[in-house]
Amino acid sequence: MNSDLDPSLDLSDQLLELLRGAPEGLSEHQLIQILKARHSTHIPHLELTDKLVLFRTHFLIFNALYRLRDRLNGSSEAQLSISPLCVQLLPYVPGTAAVLSELDPLRDYYLDLKNLRDTTEEDVERLLASFWTRMQGSEEKLAALELFGLHNGSQALSLAVIKQRYRQLVSQHHPDRGGSTSRLQSINKAMEILQRYYS
Repeated sequence: MNSDLDPSLDLSDQLLELLRGAPEGLSEHQLIQILKARHSTHIPHLELTDKLVLFRTHFLIFNALYRLRDRLNGSSEAQLSISPLCVQLLPYVPGTAAVLSELDPLRDYYLDLKNLRDTTEEDVERLLASFWTRMQGSEEKLAALELFGLHNGSQALSLAVIKQRYRQLVSQHHPDRGGSTSRLQSINKAMEILQRYYS
């Protein structure tokens, strides 16, 4: 059986197919991995360690998700919950579509392709540098856990488990071993955050 995604489908329809097969939802990272594994031609098949590739992949997926959400709301077919941690199809609830589309600055950002075209590597660097400072409370904890791959609750979390995962990630992403300095800085910042919650 050929598990490749139909190349005649646009990215929104490919995402809809994947989300229909995962009623519990999928993280953005999982969506990217499945799209690559199933040979989607709509996203770059390059390493996400390059900041600009990461940004463009993220942007393309969120652009497609917001277009899909608008379409599903417009047809009263379903609602789409969109966050990096969980993208999930939900039953349609009448009366919420207008609120979703008019009060969403993120939607406006991702639907404006000028933001994809005009964003430079320096812009992406600034976005990444400000990421952790914008996160607050449980959001920063969830983001740090996702970076560590510990967000799915499959194991009991303790400082020992987190430190073990930290050591693995540092070893994997250290610049001396071909890793990225900015990725290592993000890992260190995530460890700092998690130590506050699990010390």
